[in-house]
Amino acid sequence: MKQSYFDGGLGSYIGLQITNVLIVIFTVGLGTPWAIVRSYRWEIEHSVIEGKRLMFNGSAGSLFTHWILWWFLTMITFGIYSFWVHIKVIEWKTEHTYFVS
Repeated sequence: MKQSYFDGGLGSYIGLQITNVLIVIFTVGLGTPWAIVRSYRWEIEHSVIEGKRLMFNGSAGSLFTHWILWWFLTMITFGIYSFWVHIKVIEWKTEHTYFVS
């Protein structure tokens, strides 16, 4: 059986998160999808499952269009749709994750 492991390091994680916080602050929250995609890409591309490395091909632009729609639906439903947003983000993340051949 092939091994599964995670090869991300603390230094790169801290640098990533500092950059993400700055992106969100300087864009007054509009950069949140970019920060999310950067975090997902780091996490997924440092993961190996049964000897196969995972890759992530999601783009911030793609998530941004979904993000605006989900935000709008949350507003017009007085927050009720927010219960579905986390599930939708997981679906989007999964659709853009694959094994390297």
